[in-house]
Amino acid sequence: MKLAIKLLPALKQFWLLIIIAAITATSIAACNPTNFKSAAAQVPQLVMSILSDPKTFNYALSSEFPNIFGLTYEGLITESYETGKVEPALAESWKISDDKLKIVFTLREGLKWSDGEPLTVDDVVFTYNDIYLNTEIPTDTRDVMRIGESRKLPIVKKVDNRRVEFTVPEPFAPFLRTTTGAPILPAHALQKSVKTKDQDGKPQFLTKWSVDTPPDKLIVNGPYKLERYDTSQRVIFRRNPYYWRKDAQGNPQPYIERIIWQIVESTDTALLQFRSVGLDTVGVTPDYFSLLKKQEKQGNFKIYNGGPAAGTSFVLFNLNKGKRDGKPLVDPIKSRWFNNVEFRQAVAYGIDRQTMINNTFRGLGKPQDSPISVQSPYYLSPKEGLKTYDYNPEKAKQLLKKAGFTYNDKEQLEDADGNHVHFTLLTNSGNRIREAMGSQIKQDLSKIGMQVDFTPLAWNTYTDKLSNSLDWEASLLGLTGGLEPNDGANVWSPEGGLHMFNQNPQAGQKAIEGWEVTPWEKKIGELYIQGARELDEAKRKKIYAETQQITQENLPFIYLVNAYSLSAVRNRFEGIKFSALGGAFWNIHEIKITK
Repeated sequence: MKLAIKLLPALKQFWLLIIIAAITATSIAACNPTNFKSAAAQVPQLVMSILSDPKTFNYALSSEFPNIFGLTYEGLITESYETGKVEPALAESWKISDDKLKIVFTLREGLKWSDGEPLTVDDVVFTYNDIYLNTEIPTDTRDVMRIGESRKLPIVKKVDNRRVEFTVPEPFAPFLRTTTGAPILPAHALQKSVKTKDQDGKPQFLTKWSVDTPPDKLIVNGPYKLERYDTSQRVIFRRNPYYWRKDAQGNPQPYIERIIWQIVESTDTALLQFRSVGLDTVGVTPDYFSLLKKQEKQGNFKIYNGGPAAGTSFVLFNLNKGKRDGKPLVDPIKSRWFNNVEFRQAVAYGIDRQTMINNTFRGLGKPQDSPISVQSPYYLSPKEGLKTYDYNPEKAKQLLKKAGFTYNDKEQLEDADGNHVHFTLLTNSGNRIREAMGSQIKQDLSKIGMQVDFTPLAWNTYTDKLSNSLDWEASLLGLTGGLEPNDGANVWSPEGGLHMFNQNPQAGQKAIEGWEVTPWEKKIGELYIQGARELDEAKRKKIYAETQQITQENLPFIYLVNAYSLSAVRNRFEGIKFSALGGAFWNIHEIKITK
């Protein structure tokens, strides 16, 4: 999983990223998209928005949303969010060996990079061997490619000028979707930076293609290339003239010439600008739904409802017992609370999710109980035996008392040593839904005697605490979702880059002394390995059912609400195939502007 939102097919294997922001369509008054139009240059364009600036233009180093890569890169294969099937992308075909240990891909003829240079098998081999599989480069992509207990990586080699072979050490069920959908990167632009070391002995690639890089220096293979980036204002994409797709009549795709992302600070601003007709689409949050629904006809737009979204929302506690430079990452007193499963279960019972759905989500959502998306064939429902935590404050109090906590004469919760239970809950600022959820959680938990300091933070500060300094106590966030559970291996492997509730330092980060892995954590990691190895679908489902039962028993994540996937789109777009997995513009190459 990544700390981001699923945007386009090239990102389909990374349901790992924090869903801190949702794509909305907006512009701010000073940066209205009409300012980019002139009588001499009226081009078909789509205007959307994001809530914060991109953090890097280097795909391998990205683990956050927003990012540009769903528009700018493709892999060997892609995934249809209409059918859920794997489809050809840069590779026109592939053949899997009888023993399921090899896949040979055949590239399309005439592929080119955005600078006109040929895209070849050598680029594929470079991308995997020199970047994704290179241990000197810290990339989340590598985690989802690890196979079996040995955590071995695939072997990638050139067969001939159009064919490339991937070999795995054992059968790996998600191999096609997870491994070979990763974006292919340009060897001619990046190879030197991978092989050249800086003064610290690290590849120069680690500082390559930052957000300060001039757009014309970025070489891509997707439907769009970056044309312009104005910090804190906008990101502009232009159609890639060398993109490989053509329609049935031989016309080049995509049809939309330009895409503009306006950078705004809040979803409120997004709504105002959409209603002023400066925009083409906006993510519809529950608090906006009724207002926008009344304006559909007048505003000449349609609200699409894809049903329960694929992503998750949850509260988690920092379970890390380790130290840095001799100092505990988490106050030892609070760490004992957080690492008590009955404490976490009490918190789960103490949060009124149905009221959250009724009030914050205006009824446009369902209780969430699983890390696996409801669209996935591996999802285990409560009807099938998945443990749930319906609101029950009395049961929460019973669990706390069983765990040795008591209540003083003011009904404040105290541990066995008389320490008042008091912790800080973080989330990202600027997201009204997230902020409303946090406010309710604070209020709900006060009813079982807990004092919660709810603190929304700026995105950069928030992510630094969560993934770098590890200086946090509790957090409210979410992850993207998808069909293949192994896309979450980065979360559930104890060594994974997004094992955020008990994070082991990643490459380049300061070491942690005394980091511990619990038996249930280890068991989940082992089951994910087994699930990836198992080719029998019935057996795979059983394995992932067990992982969901363990997560719900031990609650590394306390799941909250599965909101409906809603977007408003202007009626001038033709070819929208809205889905909860991909949204409105996952098939951007097919979409036309009709008026």
